[in-house]
Amino acid sequence: MIPAKTDPISTAMIRGKGMESIVDWLNQHQQSFYILGWCYFSNQKQMEELFYRTILKAQKELPHLKNNTLLETWVTSIFIHNCRELSRNRSLQVLEQREPRQGVFKALDQLQQDEKGALVLTYVHGFSQEEAAHLLQVSGEKMKELLLSGIQSLKNEMWSGSTYHGCLEYRKDYLDYLGQTMDRSKKIDLEVHIYHCQKCQEELATFQDVMSTMLNLTDRIEDLHMPSGFMENVRERLTENEKHRQQRNKKRKRVGLLFASVFLLLIGIGFFTGTIGSLYYSFTEEDLELRAFLQQDLGERLNLEAESDGLKITIKSAIADDFQTLVFYEIEDTVEDSQYMMNYGDGVFVENEYEIMSNTTYYPKYYPPDLESDVNNKEKNVYQGKMSLLPLTTDNGTIKLKITNLHKLSRDSNEQEGYLGYGNIENKTGEWSFEIPVTKMPSTEYALDKEIEIEGIPIRFDKLIIAPTATTIQFGINHEQPEKQIGYLNFNNIEVNNKKVKADKYGTSYLNLQHDVNWNTLQTHFDPLFGEKPKEVNIQFESVHLTFEDKKIIELDATQEYPQTFEYAGSTISIDKLEVGQSTDIVISNHEVENRTYETLHFNMVNENGDVSGATEMNYEGVLVDKNGVEYDLNQTPFSYEEIEQPRYFDTVQRARYHGENMIPDKLEIYGYNTTRYLNNVLKISLE
Repeated sequence: MIPAKTDPISTAMIRGKGMESIVDWLNQHQQSFYILGWCYFSNQKQMEELFYRTILKAQKELPHLKNNTLLETWVTSIFIHNCRELSRNRSLQVLEQREPRQGVFKALDQLQQDEKGALVLTYVHGFSQEEAAHLLQVSGEKMKELLLSGIQSLKNEMWSGSTYHGCLEYRKDYLDYLGQTMDRSKKIDLEVHIYHCQKCQEELATFQDVMSTMLNLTDRIEDLHMPSGFMENVRERLTENEKHRQQRNKKRKRVGLLFASVFLLLIGIGFFTGTIGSLYYSFTEEDLELRAFLQQDLGERLNLEAESDGLKITIKSAIADDFQTLVFYEIEDTVEDSQYMMNYGDGVFVENEYEIMSNTTYYPKYYPPDLESDVNNKEKNVYQGKMSLLPLTTDNGTIKLKITNLHKLSRDSNEQEGYLGYGNIENKTGEWSFEIPVTKMPSTEYALDKEIEIEGIPIRFDKLIIAPTATTIQFGINHEQPEKQIGYLNFNNIEVNNKKVKADKYGTSYLNLQHDVNWNTLQTHFDPLFGEKPKEVNIQFESVHLTFEDKKIIELDATQEYPQTFEYAGSTISIDKLEVGQSTDIVISNHEVENRTYETLHFNMVNENGDVSGATEMNYEGVLVDKNGVEYDLNQTPFSYEEIEQPRYFDTVQRARYHGENMIPDKLEIYGYNTTRYLNNVLKISLE
């Protein structure tokens, strides 16, 4: 574990030196922060971006901090916030696959962000629960909940064959007991109970294993050092950014004679007809989506402008509700015929995010660039887009938006995979600042109160929520059947009053609601429904991801020749390699994916003493297969993941490594698998 430091240096001691002192301090503590970042990333480009953004944000906040603020706590809060921002985009991580995550790092990547942050700060970086709670901006009680749920989630990811279910009323005391902070009387009561309860014995032992794995995590990566030239690359970006900031051009003034003429004309029309709003926006707003918001009086034109190094950004409008703050913008290249977009979390951040925005909701939706729209094909040097920010915590507020990096767009399909800034594309740095006034619009909730079964598993539909920027279904999945469970449920669309809206492909998230321990509560988002008062809701399903518990034991003998085959889940599977030495390596493959039942196998090794061991390192190869059976190799010809119809990922090769000379495998224990089933059924729910 990285020892928690009592750093005597406060911000008052470095305030006069500015950014250079922050860089020097971070350089002195680079090893601990690099290990912390490694818990989120294994890609050097992302790690450089992480350090770069941390220094920029620290430089901006430094003048406003109190003199007694400790540097380590302050820098870590910025660092962990940036870790969470950069790691949110799951689709980007899946498609890159440049440096596959293995073992506990892969398991950590599957956790919810707050759970992961709680575990990493407490058990890897060495902060106390109180300090970690402060950094994550949650209460002490919430911090304990995150640690418990994080350990359970990590346990399920690393030892998914375990089905231990201890007593719920005692589980909340595990952390204090294992951390040796429990009162003596409570400790005695717990130990008496554990002595008589085998389920709690097994679950507590598993909790202890997970905590030990986290505590010993850095021991396994102590030889992890920053690559040569890492901080030099970061410094070069900082120097270039400062250069552009100092060379900012004055804002160009726009002449709006035509606009003013149209405005006066519409004022006259509106005076007589009462339709000025709708007519006005029909003539003056090209973006059809923004026009619809404005015509419904769900926002207002702002037209806030800022210019840097020949790029002018206009914030056209901002629409806020309980789910997000949607910002519509225009970027004009005043020098060349180029188009640029911006992406929240990648050179775009809200300076007062902690003061006015909620950090307990799901991460803002990512909107890919739309180069097919008429408005973005009209001029070669202008791009109009939208960006999602976190929702407001108050009814009104002013967003202090800071932009330091823009991404140049390419119409070459072979280059589009790099538009987020991690490929071979061109970024444009500068400094654009805005103060955006916003008013949060209300949402309307409708009780659904409907329960059905999908694949024999109960699904409960609780609420329909109609907000200005999104339509949301809140639902629950029952997980009482250990032999078959639903991992996630995908929707195609919902229909309300004969109007269909599509589901957000990445818009499903878990809610931290514990009304019933046998249910997981989720919400999924759809396109907005303006002003609809639903009488009936038709929900069109798309697919369901299932996990099956299906045990099979295969006898192993390291002295035999491999490959060897066995039958499982209707497939012939090959054990290509089994090597025993300082570590044990096993390679399992099945390249036949047509009509295959499973997508990924879950397995462990069992030694001659009957001890079960989970893999310390895992590596995969596989293919994406669309609904029509067309295969896409991730390592070959570039393709657009967004354009694949309902893709499924099939593992074709699974490699596992088990460390330890005493791990002589006796059996291969397959305990289950994942699969996806396509759905076509429609659920009709009456609201009358």
